[in-house]
Amino acid sequence: MQPTIEKLYSMKLTGMAEAIRHQLEDPEASRLSFEERLALVVDQQWDWRQNKAFGRRLKNARFKTDAAIEDIDYRHPRRLDRQLMRSLSACEWVRHHQNLIVTGPCGVGKSFIAGALAQKAVREGFTSLYVRAPRLFRDLAVARADGSFGRLLDRIARIDVFLVDDWAMAPLADSERRDFLEICDDRYQARSTILTSQVPVAQWHDQIGDPTVADSILDRLVHNAHRIELQGASMRKTKNGKDAREAGSTE
Repeated sequence: MQPTIEKLYSMKLTGMAEAIRHQLEDPEASRLSFEERLALVVDQQWDWRQNKAFGRRLKNARFKTDAAIEDIDYRHPRRLDRQLMRSLSACEWVRHHQNLIVTGPCGVGKSFIAGALAQKAVREGFTSLYVRAPRLFRDLAVARADGSFGRLLDRIARIDVFLVDDWAMAPLADSERRDFLEICDDRYQARSTILTSQVPVAQWHDQIGDPTVADSILDRLVHNAHRIELQGASMRKTKNGKDAREAGSTE
């Protein structure tokens, strides 16, 4: 079987090659029928490809932390709705191209929750990308200067779940609000966007600045968005258990 295994590796069928190696080393495998052994080989190749694809999507997402739905702490008094989180974790909002807005004071866990939901979408097969708002606007400005602005917009438009952290923390410059409007136009009813902010949604209009542009941005972002509005003290004050893990990466 060695030449066959080597051919499988050369064809990048690593899962099948490893499954055959395992069967050759397992005396119990000889008791299985050909169909059963073939099914095990195919299953392992399938799992290998799925895991490799997930790893690639996770790397490309550039998440700030390794947040996961299973690690969210519901004991901390911040008015986090467990039923809403359970509903969002099913990722139907992503399939229907809806948005998500997570607001609350500093340290209450906005970034962790947003990251956990984006990571769940990646596990479901969707692509994602994390970026802080200041970095996004710097990248857009550089892209305009070097002629790659269109390519950057196209790349963002193809992302299933675009996570923008620290949104609207400062008033937007004219170029920033117009660039962000282009992003919103490209993604409207076609992809999902997650925004986290310490600034309440009611104040976003003032932060965006230009009334006409602000109306256009908020119309595309807010009207079909799920909202998680957190309250309470910073989780960084906690010291143990899940609190410590989540508090270490909160915004």
